Amino acid sequence: MRFFVKFIVAILLCLYLFILSQQILFKFLPLHVIVNHFRLNFEGEVFWGSHNFIPFKTIFYYLFSVTDMSFGVRVANLAGNVIGFMPFGFLVSILSRSFLNLKIITLATFCLSLVFELTQLIFRFGSFDVDDLILNTLGGALGYFVISLIFNYVYRKRI
Repeated sequence: MRFFVKFIVAILLCLYLFILSQQILFKFLPLHVIVNHFRLNFEGEVFWGSHNFIPFKTIFYYLFSVTDMSFGVRVANLAGNVIGFMPFGFLVSILSRSFLNLKIITLATFCLSLVFELTQLIFRFGSFDVDDLILNTLGGALGYFVISLIFNYVYRKRI
């Protein structure tokens, strides 16, 4: 039974990572553009132009900007990054006991998010934003807390 559960969780994790990759890297690009885009391209516009390397700059912008940006856009950009990575902390914790540790889940989530952000930076599939790293890592940690609360509840019920 335990093997079957882990097998299902592994499949769910793969499916989740596929969907997450599509949503982060390829959400605005048709397939033919994606295929032609996989090359390092540093000519033309300034490479660092549309990226954010200043921590909390984007977060503060969405929280405190006085522009006519809708509340929905603000929530989607902030909560979307957090919620989008919660399943990673949840699923990886179920898949392996070695990931039943907040520090390890936080580091693993940070590394996954960094891969996505660097891919966006290098291949120009979006823009690098250090605040996405912060929010995504928070999401993975929250996913870990959810599963740890469930594990603790189930463990107490068994006693």
